[in-house]
Amino acid sequence: MPEIINSNHCKACIYKGLLFGGLNDDELNLLNRNKKEMLFKKGEIISTEGQDIAAFLYLKQGLVKLYKQSPNNKDQIISIAKPRDFISLLSMFSLSTYKYSISALEDSVVCSLDMEALKEVIKNNGAFAIDIMKKMSKMYDDIIEKRFEINKKHLRGRIAYILIFFSTHIYQQDEFELPISRREIAELIEMTTENVIRILSEFRKDKIIHIDGKRIKLLDPDRLESVCKLG
Repeated sequence: MPEIINSNHCKACIYKGLLFGGLNDDELNLLNRNKKEMLFKKGEIISTEGQDIAAFLYLKQGLVKLYKQSPNNKDQIISIAKPRDFISLLSMFSLSTYKYSISALEDSVVCSLDMEALKEVIKNNGAFAIDIMKKMSKMYDDIIEKRFEINKKHLRGRIAYILIFFSTHIYQQDEFELPISRREIAELIEMTTENVIRILSEFRKDKIIHIDGKRIKLLDPDRLESVCKLG
């Protein structure tokens, strides 16, 4: 079970400008009365496919994965979300239940706003409603673009893409601990786990990367970028 943690008033939140900067005090007070912040430990489920959508969720700290569950235990990861991402936005207004699951890849803090309170603000604030729609569209566009980029590459290019993604967009450094397993990498880029292990080993032998368990260091980022582009 997630731990409920103390949080600042919405008016003092450092993330207010992400979406809520244009709300007045009454609207912010309404949301504040109907929100909670939760700490999910690594591996905990945040929401499950088929579960009723009762809250608007955004990620304040940590890293989570959005994924479709499969009956044969071979899931499909839709996206990796980082802080400041709205992790419930894909299903929030078009459906009554989640069409994907969300779980924590690292210890993560999630802000949960009651959906009915949020809908009340949306009904009375057209500019805010448009901002929500823009965020939804951008999230869809980003997922489609990433999926297109991955699918057009061969195996080595896909692995290079993922390593660069974590290095550049998640951790902003050349050395980091992979937050997902080899199997989850395979689920994310639609490869077999065996191919993921083999290509990582090839990159290590070619001195493109150094591997120590889940710890990855990019030894030759330019060469890895070249593999990604040519992939």
